[in-house]
Amino acid sequence: MAATPPKQVFIQGITRDGRTFRPSDWAERLAGVMSGFRPGGSTPGSHLSYSPWCVPNVINGIKCVVVHSDLREAEPMAWDFCMNFARDNELQVADACLLPEPPKR
Repeated sequence: MAATPPKQVFIQGITRDGRTFRPSDWAERLAGVMSGFRPGGSTPGSHLSYSPWCVPNVINGIKCVVVHSDLREAEPMAWDFCMNFARDNELQVADACLLPEPPKR
């Protein structure tokens, strides 16, 4: 059985040499810039929430931006912007897939 390709790319707030990336709100800033890129396009007020294709998160104590692969298909230049941001700032990038939270008992 062939493995399904990851649906997300995690841009991690750790540089290739292991330093924490600054400023501390970089993930929120990047996701904020990308807020207009969303399924169905930008709508009035969409700048007030993050796009489901580009969401800041903290995973294992590391700030990340989770970029969904659907962004690449819908808005290639926005995808390139995110990937170039990671490359230009020497941030670690991982292909992965977020798993849903387990149900609380």
